[in-house]
Amino acid sequence: MSDDFPASVDVDYTDGEGETPDDYPSIQHKIEKAVEVTRRGLEQYDNPAVMWTGGKDSTLTLYFINQVAEEYGYEKPTAVFIDHFQHFDSITDFVEHWADEWEIDLVYARNEDVGAYVEEHGLEPGDDIPVDALSEHNQHHIREILEFEEDSFPFLLDTYVGNHLLKTVALNDALEEYDIDGVISGVRWDEQEARADETFFSPRHDPDLFPPHDRIQPILQFAEADVWDAFWNFVVPDTVEAFPNEGYIPQADDDLPEGVTQEDIPISPKYFAGFRSLGSEVSTEKTTEEPAWLQNLEDTTERAGRAQDKEDLMERLRDLGYM
Repeated sequence: MSDDFPASVDVDYTDGEGETPDDYPSIQHKIEKAVEVTRRGLEQYDNPAVMWTGGKDSTLTLYFINQVAEEYGYEKPTAVFIDHFQHFDSITDFVEHWADEWEIDLVYARNEDVGAYVEEHGLEPGDDIPVDALSEHNQHHIREILEFEEDSFPFLLDTYVGNHLLKTVALNDALEEYDIDGVISGVRWDEQEARADETFFSPRHDPDLFPPHDRIQPILQFAEADVWDAFWNFVVPDTVEAFPNEGYIPQADDDLPEGVTQEDIPISPKYFAGFRSLGSEVSTEKTTEEPAWLQNLEDTTERAGRAQDKEDLMERLRDLGYM
């Protein structure tokens, strides 16, 4: 562990080791564990923050944070939104709307150096960015950390260099800027093979790769179907006064209770439109026309709509600090 990391933090880094969602047999068991992990995270870290993408997992995580903070009197942590310049506009609108509704302090993490080059040269996704046109900081990551030897790389989020610069470097710079020691994230064991061995408290203490911090991961134990179960039975009824408490599940975007609109519901409209996993605008596709929660969650792959070259690199990217 780095000497820079707070010695006062007392968490069990083995909590969850060897477990799967099946070890939490009901939605009540899963929620109880999420609340336990969230509460410990808010207790133990001096300056925690939640990573919020606008997707279902990070929004569910933020719901638990709100519940725990309000019940036990903790200050709500800052939400960090990684702006990689290739978002669906509706996701940014969704995050800003619910940050206001839930009274969450929202900050943006951006690789400003890459963004400035893109804007100055009017680049579109897929256009090349010369390595030597970037800052020494970014060149260090490209050459020394990624060991990338080409003269340029494409301005695409879902590639090795693009993902690292636009998301991981942006995140790590934000951790340093805001002095964040605990990153609360909404990753799940069943979502991606590279995340299957994660624990509820996961150390990231190598100062050569990232500002030392811990990952706090309250919803590891949720399978994809559990996430939607939690939304329709707890999150939405708790948030929308006019929504039935018995867990009404809409069958389409126009199948909402009387007096309720999509804007009233803390679920991204992209899920109503058929997207099952949200990434960049240029490399994520909807899987069917059905809302995400009505799709075949058992026999199909959740991240099939994502660019698979990045999915194949997930283990290496996570070693470098990717979520």
